[in-house]
Amino acid sequence: MLKKVTKGLVIAAIAATSMVAAEKINGAGATFPAPCYYDWAYNYQKATKTRVNYQSIGSGGGIKQITERVVQFGATDAPLTPKELAASKLWQFPAVFGSLVVAHNIPGVKDEALKLKNSVVAEIFAGTITMWNDPKIVADNPGLNLPAQKIVVAHRSDGSGTTHVFTDYLSNVSPMWKSKFGTGKAIGWAVGVGGKGNEGVTNIIKQTPYSIGYIETSYKEKNNLPAATLQTASGKWVTARRANFQNAINNASWTKKDHFYGSLVAGKGDSTYPIVAATYILMPRETPEVNAEVIKFFDYSFRNGDKAAEKLGYIPLSVEATNLVRQYWAENVK
Repeated sequence: MLKKVTKGLVIAAIAATSMVAAEKINGAGATFPAPCYYDWAYNYQKATKTRVNYQSIGSGGGIKQITERVVQFGATDAPLTPKELAASKLWQFPAVFGSLVVAHNIPGVKDEALKLKNSVVAEIFAGTITMWNDPKIVADNPGLNLPAQKIVVAHRSDGSGTTHVFTDYLSNVSPMWKSKFGTGKAIGWAVGVGGKGNEGVTNIIKQTPYSIGYIETSYKEKNNLPAATLQTASGKWVTARRANFQNAINNASWTKKDHFYGSLVAGKGDSTYPIVAATYILMPRETPEVNAEVIKFFDYSFRNGDKAAEKLGYIPLSVEATNLVRQYWAENVK
């Protein structure tokens, strides 16, 4: 055990020395916030000459690389529990909010025109609803030309925080899904085609007529993909709009003590969009000097990156939330 810990500390020390010499911070993980982090990194380098190199490899990869101390920070959409953080000797804080949409490629069906009940979404991804003209879909879409075509399900093939968020949503709205599949970064899909990262799933949907998949909202916006209108937890129809995302965020109940662990999916309210999540940053506990450099990047981005995040479809942390994060840094990164 001592040998393993020593190895980890050596790797961290090498990483710290390399970062200072090269004026570079290395991070890796979630594809969900990648467009935002790329923009923040570009602007931070312009302002400070320090390069932030972020690899969009999925939350599973990000957790693995920070646990093995390969990078200076990891990124995950699936927050680690306080117990998991303690075991891996990691700190955790939220960086930005985002949302998922159920995007599709049905020729002739425009954005927000298709209505899908939460239970129907679960049945589609479970493989029990297989045709676009299934009576359960048709019933909620009178007048919409739904074809007699087989549904092609697109999902993630890699360990994914986006999958964790999506399956957490399905587990909250569908007892069937919860009992058969549950929540996880990787699950045993009953049907579908796998793509790596939000990029991979987006490309499958774009290139495959009659497909459906879950992707982060910014990928939907950048690629001009139509998405379904879903339901709130109370059963009201709700679209993927900023005001509806904000309702979910306003109900966040997290604390510094729990390292901001929690879930925002299927929140209360008649206009609360059901698939909203925070995305998180992970840092080692034993490298405070390196962590201070990582914090400088995120602190700068919190102060200067809100407009860029909003333009890309994300929701920045509130002033109250960023102040809470700064208190967390001050109390822990020493």
